[in-house]
Amino acid sequence: MINLLELYVKLVGLVLVGVMLGRKLPAIFPNYLGQFLFWVGVPISIIAFLRQTDLSGQIWIAPAIAHLAILLGAFLAWLGIKGQAYLTKSIPQPSTQGSLILAAMVGNTGYLGFPITLAMVGKEYFAWALFYDLLGSLFGAYGLGVLLAARFGNTVQNHRQMAKAILINPALWSFGFGLLFRQVTISNVVEIGLDKLAWCAVASSLILIGMRLSRLNSWHKLKPAGSSIVIKMLLVPLILGSTLPLFGVTGDAAQVIVLQMAMPPAFATLVIAETFNLDRDLAVTALAMGTMVLLFTLPVWLWLF
Repeated sequence: MINLLELYVKLVGLVLVGVMLGRKLPAIFPNYLGQFLFWVGVPISIIAFLRQTDLSGQIWIAPAIAHLAILLGAFLAWLGIKGQAYLTKSIPQPSTQGSLILAAMVGNTGYLGFPITLAMVGKEYFAWALFYDLLGSLFGAYGLGVLLAARFGNTVQNHRQMAKAILINPALWSFGFGLLFRQVTISNVVEIGLDKLAWCAVASSLILIGMRLSRLNSWHKLKPAGSSIVIKMLLVPLILGSTLPLFGVTGDAAQVIVLQMAMPPAFATLVIAETFNLDRDLAVTALAMGTMVLLFTLPVWLWLF
């Protein structure tokens, strides 16, 4: 309970700082901070925390479960759309369907999932969250997510550019470098400095979330966004979380996986929605709603698992 309260103070506090800064600073500043974290901050965090994590056991099952969660979320969202069409005799616009499915699929397992995992479970199992995000959520968003967006959107995009975006992602490269860097002996001073930089990047990512949220002003699609949130943050973690013992995943490792599955929709869903002309207002509403709902669902998942 004490750890959870400390997490809430830090989580809410840093996000609120971001909200205030987002309203005061120029609109371009979050873009600069996001670029810095993408190219520098997150890679440093990955390298630093990888040095302190345990890579033994069934860690490679984490991305497999991530893909199962993504597919289950998409399937349940598709069922919901078909059910609504059957009951109400009205079919949502293709752009709305695309945003609904995207929001139910991919979670914010990086900028939000990483700090929550580190605070509640610790560095020892950070690699489980890392594998879930980099080898699961990333490919789910820019792989299946892009294919679905192209299907429901009304624009034709260069998929080669999307593949390039995945390949040049510095998080993936830093992941590989971090695995090699684990074998290198460095001084305590450098180790401590690297650790401090990593935690600064984590704090900055929460501030960035607040800055992004400060500019979200769409709330007129609460009902459809709510259906995606129920699937993404309640049904998928409950269904797959209950089956984790069948995969041999228990204890802290299971808790990390459940926390990652229960994260709110990722900012990547908004990027994809804008790129492919999906329902941007729905994507924005789902992001904001999910971030607030997390404060209530987080203790539930920690209690259940």
